[in-house]
Amino acid sequence: MADLPKERLDGSHAFEVTGIDFCGPFFYKPEVRNKAPVKCYVCVFICFATKAIHLELIRDLSTVSFLHGLKRFICTRRRPRQIWSDNATNFVGARNELLELRRLFLSDEHQKATLDFCLAELIDWRFILPRSPHFGGLWEAAVKTAKYHFYRAIGPSVLAFDELRTLLCHISAVVNSRPLVSISENPADLDVLTPAHFLNGGPPSSFIEPDVTALNFNRKSSGPDGRKNI
Repeated sequence: MADLPKERLDGSHAFEVTGIDFCGPFFYKPEVRNKAPVKCYVCVFICFATKAIHLELIRDLSTVSFLHGLKRFICTRRRPRQIWSDNATNFVGARNELLELRRLFLSDEHQKATLDFCLAELIDWRFILPRSPHFGGLWEAAVKTAKYHFYRAIGPSVLAFDELRTLLCHISAVVNSRPLVSISENPADLDVLTPAHFLNGGPPSSFIEPDVTALNFNRKSSGPDGRKNI
């Protein structure tokens, strides 16, 4: 097995070197009633040093939506010094949803707008080798983990856009709470190093969820606050 790239080993702040990938498509309920669910995507940001992730909901595969998601990430976390992403040629022969990503990445308008933004913000954008998706194993693993928690939480249900954004924040908190090192065998030592320690100095806050295990599944419905109501 080859050595890890130096960007994974050099000391850096959280998200100073970041990998980006898209996850989806997912669907959300439009505000207009009796309308078909609308397709959307999730942009996954992962830190090379701490393996912390940040999830941004993207309304569509347009350059404007992507740049808005990138700006929200920068305002929330930090401005990365270097960004790594897949090369669009990795999507050759892939499924239809990946072909949409390929058209976005290869469009001249998208490349020019992204390049201009990165130059203005002093961000070095790099691509992995063509037709080498295994070079992006770090963000591919993050996408797999995020999708696992997403489908496990809602299954075939379709949420509203705000509910979907809230769910993504919960998933980010869960993933960023995973241990980075082996857990101590001492039963009195419950603390463990997680990506959240590099972001917040400790584990993220959690909310008390109502106990609905005794309710009939057919009587549950999603309320305006995202909780389950009778």
